[in-house]
Amino acid sequence: MRWSCRRFEFLFPRPALVMGIVNVTPDSFSDGGRYFDPEAAIAHARELVAEGADLLDVGGESTRPNATPVPEAEELRRVLPVIEELARQVPVPVSVDTRKTGVARAALAAGASLVNDVEARRTDDALWRVVADAQAGYVCMHMQGTPATMQQNPSYNDVVREVGEFFTDRLARLAQCGVGPDQVALDVGIGFGKDLAHNLDLLAGLESYKGLHRPLLLGVSRKSFLGRLLGADLDARLPGALACTAWAANAGVQVFRTHDVAATCQALRVIEALRARAATAACPGL
Repeated sequence: MRWSCRRFEFLFPRPALVMGIVNVTPDSFSDGGRYFDPEAAIAHARELVAEGADLLDVGGESTRPNATPVPEAEELRRVLPVIEELARQVPVPVSVDTRKTGVARAALAAGASLVNDVEARRTDDALWRVVADAQAGYVCMHMQGTPATMQQNPSYNDVVREVGEFFTDRLARLAQCGVGPDQVALDVGIGFGKDLAHNLDLLAGLESYKGLHRPLLLGVSRKSFLGRLLGADLDARLPGALACTAWAANAGVQVFRTHDVAATCQALRVIEALRARAATAACPGL
């Protein structure tokens, strides 16, 4: 299985990829304001690469619950200087985390290699055609509602099945717009229009998406469902996130989006070493 992101290409099976989060925002739920200055964001991104990040995800609009939308001009002002510099400075793909077609187009022109689209449920196809024209990578994430409304009584009959049906539909629609399956990774959207039970159901059911033959991306870093499950404050959720990472890696997830790159890399490399040792023990003649 291949994931193509312009000049970058990832072939699976391979060690799991870690996507480091770079929030160029004053109001993101985890680190809002810490990296709002472009120089601070660029320095932080370089640190994430040094810690082992395989990709960087740059966002200029918070998508936390009840977040206020950011005008396109402001989002561009925030992200473009960061993306331009990172595309020149770092040896890994730079992703733009945006819902706006204009921002995606400008970010790709500035050197981004993929678009992380939390609003893949969109009804228009303009952003998808921008991705197709650039031959960029694309993260197709499931969200019920919008960031402003998504946690207002989310409802499903069968969340695992419904998210799978959404992915199947999106892959077909993306192909109609010229976005090939090799460009697409899938994200179940933990915390985006899901309550605690929905999030746990999705984590428990991750293996059901293997038949789609696309890389799965998972973002659980510091999210509020861990706080509700564990009674843990924001800064105390890393152990829970790493437990989800271990579970998801064994379920076949290949890409992990996180604030905590060094810790996530360590957890994944240990899991992979143990998996390799177990395979050798099961087949001693190899």
